[in-house]
Amino acid sequence: MYDTGTLRVVRREVSVNKSENDIRRRVREGDREAFAQLYEAFARPVYNHGLRLTGDWSTAEEVMSETFLTAWHSRARVQEDGGSLLPWLLGIATHKADNARRSTWRRQLFLARQPPPPDVEDFAARSAGRIDDARRLRAVHAALGRLRRQDREVLALCVWSGLDYQETAEALGIAVGTVRSRLSRARKKLARLTDESAGQNREPQIRRGEITSAAAIAALPVREELT
Repeated sequence: MYDTGTLRVVRREVSVNKSENDIRRRVREGDREAFAQLYEAFARPVYNHGLRLTGDWSTAEEVMSETFLTAWHSRARVQEDGGSLLPWLLGIATHKADNARRSTWRRQLFLARQPPPPDVEDFAARSAGRIDDARRLRAVHAALGRLRRQDREVLALCVWSGLDYQETAEALGIAVGTVRSRLSRARKKLARLTDESAGQNREPQIRRGEITSAAAIAALPVREELT
């Protein structure tokens, strides 16, 4: 027997699943209105995921755009049942971000061979808020950059994008056990980096709630899969 509270939860989950499966069906059929709803619901999470993996605002925007373009062209692969399409989108975004990082690396190699440009005053640097945002982003990206690519992707999906283990496995096309082992390895690596840096260079003082250190990243919780 279910109590009243449990019945409410079950009914709500059934309603959500029906709505998500309806979106899946309509997207699969090429319904542009349904795809627009998908974009409105998940553009921000996809952008944030791209930003964390690339460390660059403009590149993250490109990742987001390319993700939804690819999603539209590959909509026929969407299964009509399966719940939220966010794991699918984040899986596409992960590959796009990886390609973007490789392109950036090649571009940096090319630019390194060129003569330095003349100094130009950076008027944007006058914005303290912008500088602060950039500092935090660099700190997070630097911490992630010390991880293996596979571990970094799992950490970004589980910790920041809020996917559970099953959804992360779906997004990356790997087993749940692999997700767990990669996440554990990433956390241990970040904790070790924190221990190594202790007593050397103190991190800049930050405001409460900011996530900038390897230790803070390693300690963030992960949503357990629903049972």
